[in-house]
This record gives sequence, C-alpha cells and structure tokens, in this order.
Amino acid sequence: MRFMVIVKANKDSEAGVMPTEKMLTEMGKYNEELVKAGVMLAGEGLQPTSKGARVRFDGKTRTVTDGPFSETKELIAGFWLWQVRSRDEAIEWLKRAPFTDGEELELRQVFEMEDFGAEFTPELREQEKRVMAEAEKNRGKS
Repeated sequence: MRFMVIVKANKDSEAGVMPTEKMLTEMGKYNEELVKAGVMLAGEGLQPTSKGARVRFDGKTRTVTDGPFSETKELIAGFWLWQVRSRDEAIEWLKRAPFTDGEELELRQVFEMEDFGAEFTPELREQEKRVMAEAEKNRGKS
C-alpha cells in the first residue's frame, strides 16, 4: 500500500527560509534509510505559496488566484510518497523523521485501482495504466 506523508507549511517555509545544513544532513540520512528499505518512492520540498496559484472551477468559469495564501496551517511545504505493508509501518517510519520543532505531518493512504470498484471499468483501468506508463517515461525528460 502507498501512503503520502504531507509536511505542513509554517511561517518559515512560507517566508522561504531554507533548512540549515544540519537539517539537510539529517534529512538526507533519513531519506537514504527510506530508499534502502524500499519505502520511498518520491519526496520533494515545495516552494512557498507566494510562487504558487490556485485555480477555482465554477461550471465553465476558471478563476486564478496568485499566492501567497494566508492559512499556513492548511498549506503543504513538502511530501513523501511511500510504499509500505501497512499503516502501522508507515507510522513507525514517520516517527523516525528528523523533525523536532513542533512540526505536524499528515499521513494519507493513496487510492489503488481496486479501491474504485465496478465503476472503474476494465477500459478505464487500461487507460490509467497507459497514462501512468507514459508519465513514468516523461519523468526524466524535464
């Protein structure tokens, strides 16, 4: 099963404050452990919302709002995507993350094709497989 670990934003991440060398070193070691254990599929930090935008969909109308966005507690500063055997295993890995200053991380299970039931027809499953294979090919091109 796959889980996304969501690293919540704070005033420093939204201000563009970069991590210290110590934190980068600790995070590098942690990420190495995750990769060696076959857990980490992806992981990235995100730029502050001042460099982002939101798009609101209302019928055929699209409204774009440029950042920054004010509700810091609802914003994301980074993420990991993990492959583990269980929610408990993901929690155990997450408890080992090198955070110490009151950060709060969120763990969310990723839907798998079989979670969608009969509505996800064989044709739709094939389409999804093709799209994901193409996305995987494109990953290293940019």
